[in-house]
Amino acid sequence: MRTSDIHKPLIRRATSTISINEDLILRPASSKYTNEIIEAFDETWPEVIRAMPWINPDKSISDQIRDFINETENRGRSGLLHHWVMIRPWDNYILGVVGFDRVTRSKQAYWNLGYWVRSSEQRHGIANKSINSALKWLGEVEKVTIEIKVDPNNLPGRNTVFSTVQRWNGVRHIEGDSQITVAGVRTNHECYLITIGPEKNSEK
Repeated sequence: MRTSDIHKPLIRRATSTISINEDLILRPASSKYTNEIIEAFDETWPEVIRAMPWINPDKSISDQIRDFINETENRGRSGLLHHWVMIRPWDNYILGVVGFDRVTRSKQAYWNLGYWVRSSEQRHGIANKSINSALKWLGEVEKVTIEIKVDPNNLPGRNTVFSTVQRWNGVRHIEGDSQITVAGVRTNHECYLITIGPEKNSEK
């Protein structure tokens, strides 16, 4: 995507459910899942804070998550944001969250990818399956570039990002590296870019 295309309006569509397999489904984030998301967040603290650097640990975390879910639900209906709750279908157990927002730093991407999986459900491939399915969904209608940021000291997260970048023929984008404040601490994050679209989807 050319830099001049970053602010070009894309095709907007409401966030919709994505069925991955009998063990995993992505449903649009909504307020009906708020309490369960907060529970999963509490279980995964403090590592999950890396995926949600906007959280201020000095304020009510529950209130911040509620505000985030409400905004995501409202803007998801109009295609301005896309966030899904990872759910185990047979008991509606919340496994994590994956989504796209517009907080990009590379000057090359339209969307930024973020995700997290609760501690008790990690190392089962849930993140990779959810990310891959979300990218396919986003790329169904048009070509667009996605930015992924990762703390190089977060080895599990780095492995997930590497796997995603390799699968989608992404590239390292050093110019997009930046320091991100997480819980009051500034840490350097590496930037990677992935371009998706109907042609890419046909290859997956």
